[in-house]
Amino acid sequence: MEGNCFNQTVFLFTLLLAIAASSVRGHSTRVGFYSSTCPRAESIVKSTVKSHFKLDPTIAPGLLRMHFHDCFVRGCDASILIDGPNAEKTAPASQFLKGYKVIDDAKFQLECECPGVVSCADILALAARDSVVLTKGTSWAVPTGRRDGTVSKASDTDGNMPGFQDTVDVLKQKFAAKGLNTRDLVTLVGAHTIGTTACEVFSYRLYNFTSTGADPSINPAFVSHLQALCPQNRDGSRQIALDTGSADRFDTSFFAKLREGKGILESDQRLWTDVLTKTFVQRFLEVRGSLGLSFNVEFGKSMVKMSNIEVKTGTMGEIRKVCSKVNEY
Repeated sequence: MEGNCFNQTVFLFTLLLAIAASSVRGHSTRVGFYSSTCPRAESIVKSTVKSHFKLDPTIAPGLLRMHFHDCFVRGCDASILIDGPNAEKTAPASQFLKGYKVIDDAKFQLECECPGVVSCADILALAARDSVVLTKGTSWAVPTGRRDGTVSKASDTDGNMPGFQDTVDVLKQKFAAKGLNTRDLVTLVGAHTIGTTACEVFSYRLYNFTSTGADPSINPAFVSHLQALCPQNRDGSRQIALDTGSADRFDTSFFAKLREGKGILESDQRLWTDVLTKTFVQRFLEVRGSLGLSFNVEFGKSMVKMSNIEVKTGTMGEIRKVCSKVNEY
């Protein structure tokens, strides 16, 4: 949102800062953190995400991925949002992230409403939840009270971010390092039910993967379909749905694709080859029965766990005035 923000009085500004500081000191995140200091915080983020989503539905998976990337590098502290020649957002793993303008818009409005109170890290966490809801997923209560980090380095993504060529064992190790178990792993990878990826990310699976051709874990009938979408040595930036036929709806279709050998990313399809991860995939596909799991319910639980990775609270970090810049003192 463009325009000038109405200047708040010095008294209001000072009062809100004092209340916010006293409320977070020594406490972790909690639901309703801004109920007294900025009551409309969550509704402002929600309406902002919704307005941008109406113009560009692809911001939903973009914001969800951005939150994931943020939490896996230096914890959930909005370091992914900081500009700089060697900041996190410049890392290869972050090159296809989108939704930065949505966060900036929400932050602008929140600074008008209650300056210096709502962190960029919380805006991102709330926006990720709202993005799931807009794509027909189920909502969950988001604990807030995070503070923003002041460091952002592209090099910190090395070894922390799960990769599209990772084995299941490597994925398990990376998730475990962040306090997330195998159920969380499968559940959070299920976020690939919405959104796309570039041909260049997975086309190596389609040509000369083995001496006889494509990756044998891909359904043979699906190989020709993908080759038509991503011809060899052509435009590698073309975007392809991660959940074929259902890329704009948050559902369990993604897991059905893994069962059918139609996972786009190699790391995704591998969830069907590991005994433990395959079990969770199957349980998400169980409509009835004692073994079945509700993907929407489990996703909310795992997102809450992930959103609390190495959070900064109390006097740690800061509340940025602009999400792309560390405050100047």
